[in-house]
Amino acid sequence: MRALRRIMGFDAKGMASLVLWVTRRRDGVPPRALAASYSRAQSATMILLLVVVGGEAVVVEVVLRAFDVPAAIRVPILVLDLYGLLFGFAVVAACVTRPHVVTDRELRIRYGAFFDLRIPRELVASVRTVRAYNESGLVTVDGERLTVAVASQVNVVVELSEPVTAVRPLGAEAAVTTVRFFADEPGPLVALMRQAAEPAA
Repeated sequence: MRALRRIMGFDAKGMASLVLWVTRRRDGVPPRALAASYSRAQSATMILLLVVVGGEAVVVEVVLRAFDVPAAIRVPILVLDLYGLLFGFAVVAACVTRPHVVTDRELRIRYGAFFDLRIPRELVASVRTVRAYNESGLVTVDGERLTVAVASQVNVVVELSEPVTAVRPLGAEAAVTTVRFFADEPGPLVALMRQAAEPAA
């Protein structure tokens, strides 16, 4: 039941993200905060895929009409195809409008509407850039290490002085002390976070 509620929440946040995307606004980025995007590595590919899916939906509808398939069958198929297309664009919009955020108080690591982790800046012991291109899954946990990958990539590692609780997309919780994630331009984020890590060290 909890997982179902979270899935419904993803849907609602995704639709809200479409509105933010169209109006060129972002969610959860206060004034003077650093917003670090992570969507460039995947958006073009995802949009191309969605265009292909949209074309396929049109072809299926034309073929079904050509074979005089009853509307009672055609309409549900078309509705499902269109909803899948809308949901796909909502995922893209959520990733664009919900970036990682660094404020005076916290580092917020996100993946669209599916994941949101807030780390108090005083818990950041160190931060560094890395290059990894073979990650599997979007949000994974291995022991006390959390990975939030984009297009199978991560390029930032944050070590914490004590564990924080990460809530995975379907609601499972994990205490983590290392967080690995991807940012389109990691340099500014890492530089800003190191200003907090030095006192902690």
